[in-house]
Amino acid sequence: MTETIHTDDPEHHLNLRCLQLSDYPDIKEIMEAVYQAAGGPVKEQIYKAQLTTFPEGQICIEDHGKVVAAAFSVIVDYKKFGDYHTYDEITGDAYLTTHDSSGDVLYGVDVCVSPDYHGMRLGRRLYEARKELCQSLNLKAIVAGGRIPNYQQYAQELTPQKYIEKVKKKEVYDPILTFQLSNDFEVKRVLHNYLPEDDESHGYATLLEWQNLYYEKKQLPLIGAQKSSARVGCVQWQMRPLKSMEELIQQVEFFVDALSDYQCDLCLLPEFFNAPLMGIENHSNSIDAIRTLAEYSEQIIEEVAKLAVKYNINIIAGSIPVIENNLLYNVSYFCRRDGTLESQYKIHPTPFEKKVWIMQGGNELRVFDTDFGKIGILICYDIEFPELARLQAEKGLQILFVPFWTDTKNAYLRVRCCAHARAIENECYVVITGSVGNLPKVDGADIQYAQSAVFSPSDFSFPHDAIMAETTPNTEMTLIVDLDLDKLKQLHHEGSVRNLLDRRRDLYKIDWLGD
Repeated sequence: MTETIHTDDPEHHLNLRCLQLSDYPDIKEIMEAVYQAAGGPVKEQIYKAQLTTFPEGQICIEDHGKVVAAAFSVIVDYKKFGDYHTYDEITGDAYLTTHDSSGDVLYGVDVCVSPDYHGMRLGRRLYEARKELCQSLNLKAIVAGGRIPNYQQYAQELTPQKYIEKVKKKEVYDPILTFQLSNDFEVKRVLHNYLPEDDESHGYATLLEWQNLYYEKKQLPLIGAQKSSARVGCVQWQMRPLKSMEELIQQVEFFVDALSDYQCDLCLLPEFFNAPLMGIENHSNSIDAIRTLAEYSEQIIEEVAKLAVKYNINIIAGSIPVIENNLLYNVSYFCRRDGTLESQYKIHPTPFEKKVWIMQGGNELRVFDTDFGKIGILICYDIEFPELARLQAEKGLQILFVPFWTDTKNAYLRVRCCAHARAIENECYVVITGSVGNLPKVDGADIQYAQSAVFSPSDFSFPHDAIMAETTPNTEMTLIVDLDLDKLKQLHHEGSVRNLLDRRRDLYKIDWLGD
């Protein structure tokens, strides 16, 4: 958004544009002057988060290159908050974690104008730009909570409601409310404790709305619309001696077929589900065995991808060893039912994998779009590093899938306990599945222990123990669970506790430093 604004004063050269990170010193200077009695300027890390989350919604007016006025906003799904909300709740403590690109309302976060430019109607220009943005994005309305700073002069004699009525009738002037009413905003109601620290307004605020007359309700497609629930199927895989790769694919197809018959949206296989192929021939050492196994990988993924299309089911093909530039990796492939293919590399090889197999860790952490929501994959040991799941959660993760391979119960419990914690702290579902049985001729894969499970957040809308379902330990079987994604959205904003929303971003953060 860029627009040159011509004025009659030759000393000014105003330009309307989107804010940039380099503008923070100017923003800080304005807010120090404007908000001396209301908390001071926004912290730089919050400012950066706002621009990163919704850059188009943060606009300013500059004069000869210096920012002199600015407006901040966020898109929200308004029904999640309703008319009774606080500033911190609907803005995510100003970090805009509530931003929803598919929402229906543009919410006004802040407007500030340098005192040196009062009287030039720059606030009106910013409001007009907001209206233009609202119309361009086809949003239903602009909503904002407005301070009533002059109420402090009338608080002893007028209720907030009567004060607002007098401002409407122009019997009383309020620098913010009067301005908003003159810009076609209507007062919907009075909010209490909207900004508790706002002593001038005694904690009160007006809930204001401007309706977009050109709004066209978005029609969901009759077919192919994104679903609000997902049926996931886990395969608790029996490790058994095999004679060929074809026999392995036949076993995979059996489970894919079965889960497809139950209309599952996704099938999850365990880590190294193809390990039995290492027993087809004798190997002189473990490195030779795992690298020989990697020779099957390309064909295995090609066959699994065909099954995803054939049976109309998304498949996470556990994980398999892959050699790239003569380096060994552990890779999970996500085979969509539309024929597309993506991958997630294991970030943290275990000490065994690094020492015995000389395995490398991947350098990219991903979140995948599906026809039912956003998912992530963390392979076994990776679930024990909470930073990874948190980074995925910040990208909108709804379901985290964890294919694992553990030999003993204590190894399994590390994966299980960490997966359970990730579900609670990131307000998402976590699905884990592993393998059972034994492979006597395969070094390092002699025994298996697994109990597959699906974990949920811990709140009233979910099971009391935050366990959706789990299998019988050490028995080959499937686990099928329906996951309600709308419950996650409700939890984010209305939960008994809100682990994502209540993070102290002013004190700590996680930065991804990889590729």
